[in-house]
Amino acid sequence: MSTPPTSLPSSASSASQSVPLQRLIAQVADAVQAVRAGRSLTEVLARGAPELRPGTQALSFYVLRLLASAEGARALLAPKAPPPKVEGLLLCALALLWPTDEPPYDAHTVVDQTVSAARRRLPASAGFVNAVLRRFLRERETLVAAVTADPVAAFNHPSWWIARLQQDWPGHWQAILAANNLHPPMTLRVNAQHGDAATYVQRLAGAGIAAQAVGPRAPQAVVLARAVPVTALPGFAAGEVSVQDAAAQLAADLLVNPHAGLPKLAEHSRVLDACSAPGGKTAHVLELGDFDMLALDSDAKRLQRVQDTLQRLRLRATLKAADGRQPKSWWHGQAFDAILLDAPCSASGIVRRHPDVRWLRRESDIAQLTAIQAELLEALWPLLRPGGRMVYATCSIFKAEGQDQIDAFLQRHGDAKAHDVTGVTGHLLPLTDNARQAEAGSALSSNDEGRFDGFYYALLSKS
Repeated sequence: MSTPPTSLPSSASSASQSVPLQRLIAQVADAVQAVRAGRSLTEVLARGAPELRPGTQALSFYVLRLLASAEGARALLAPKAPPPKVEGLLLCALALLWPTDEPPYDAHTVVDQTVSAARRRLPASAGFVNAVLRRFLRERETLVAAVTADPVAAFNHPSWWIARLQQDWPGHWQAILAANNLHPPMTLRVNAQHGDAATYVQRLAGAGIAAQAVGPRAPQAVVLARAVPVTALPGFAAGEVSVQDAAAQLAADLLVNPHAGLPKLAEHSRVLDACSAPGGKTAHVLELGDFDMLALDSDAKRLQRVQDTLQRLRLRATLKAADGRQPKSWWHGQAFDAILLDAPCSASGIVRRHPDVRWLRRESDIAQLTAIQAELLEALWPLLRPGGRMVYATCSIFKAEGQDQIDAFLQRHGDAKAHDVTGVTGHLLPLTDNARQAEAGSALSSNDEGRFDGFYYALLSKS
């Protein structure tokens, strides 16, 4: 069984203390039902009241990490599904009442506030909600045992997802599922044009914020002991620091700095970021050198986020809304010295940051995504000059989107060479230990005490 999630992050808990819990529970109930209907939690939260967003997000994350457990309990307690608004309240409350090491609220408060929310929404359902939740508390041990006999409810991931991890990572699948249900650390990227990680850690200490530098694998990365609002970060508004996971910070370093016999990328090199939104990796590349950068994204609205990021950091690039698979519509014939392809993927490596992903993805999505990845590789490779380099990245731990994809690409292209960089290239799993245990036929990079999300990286050069 997966490790139970811990309590809400302190920053989110404090942000929600001024909001009545019954109001938050109602908001979360709607958000969870929207995710179950196929909508992104990010989209749902963006449309909500700004003052409720921090608390709603934190509570929604908590519930989504226990969604299958709550659904299993609801099915046993109320075999006939109640109306959606009532079911949403029940799922939210059952998740909050699920036994964990550090429950965010005491059981009496959860029941009382959920019944109050029901009374405000559907008065006739309040008695039913009260009865279901009190029965769960009375029979909790028996109900939990019955529910978690189902692996989906025990691990809180879809069955196809569990099966794929069992196939891809037979020695790690349970640890991955457990790690997916933990809170991720808040990690920063110090702008290399303004300072280094060690100096910024001292600045944070002066502001009363405990932090540590991640280390040489991600030299600009700083991990906070506790999450804080970005407005509390020294120099954030001035572009001196950004929020970015340590694993995502490996991309720019791999593309720009010398690795595996490849020299440092020359200043003023032509660089393409083929799938640039929301812009974190684009900005990081430009922080490491003065390059002629073209940042593409097929979504014009998401491209605006790239512009906003670059503007805050005082960086410049050419932005274009275009599909990287169709270079005839945007490429003018001058080859690139370096290409970053952070390809669309399942996001299976960043589930702890986006707990709705596991419930939104379908098994059929993987074949569609791997096809898009292959199309992007085929379309962009001819645009790279001989001697140039490409970094292929996905925030996925599924081998179909990582090692299998690149193995197939190398078989198709005799002019492509893969370069191994210890601790960076290959699959990086979001495990909570730093043991480097290679599995047969795969490259597995160590993870420093869970500070890195799950990613895949390949460094390719063109002969």
